[in-house]
Amino acid sequence: MDIKTIRELKHLTQEELAEQSGLSVRTIQRIEAGQEPKGHTAKVLSKTLGLDLNSLSGQKFPEESINYTLVKRINLSSAIVCFIPLFNIILPLILSRYYKQHNHLTKHIITLQILWSIVSTLGFFIAGFLKLSFFLHRQTGLWVAIVFIILNLVMILVNSANIDKNKTLYFKFNFSFI
Repeated sequence: MDIKTIRELKHLTQEELAEQSGLSVRTIQRIEAGQEPKGHTAKVLSKTLGLDLNSLSGQKFPEESINYTLVKRINLSSAIVCFIPLFNIILPLILSRYYKQHNHLTKHIITLQILWSIVSTLGFFIAGFLKLSFFLHRQTGLWVAIVFIILNLVMILVNSANIDKNKTLYFKFNFSFI
């Protein structure tokens, strides 16, 4: 597949790809016309499009073997956080390795769960501090934890629906921890 086909499969215009990658529209046009991306341009395009850097040589892209049903299961496995903290990271990581789904979607799922764990932990500590400082109800921490768990479940379910509909994630970040 060429860059144009991959860009279109990801429902991006040349302008959107240029904006997301930080490259000029003219550079995108040249690459789509057949110029081989090199150096910084190749790195930026591979990262932006979620491709292996080695696949950019000669513009021949192997089909990324993504089993969307498995990716959806990996995403839904994050919901285990309701019962066992940190399993929202560990279980999807184990499943992505077991099912050999080392792709940009599973990386984004795990990154989202890592960030959620950090933010919810900080929120829980801040709520505890505020409870002590302002003499709030003693179950404030419990309610904060419940709200964070519900927010995580909503993100997981919305991402699962988006995997079914658009073969991508609704909630994702342009960086990855793994």
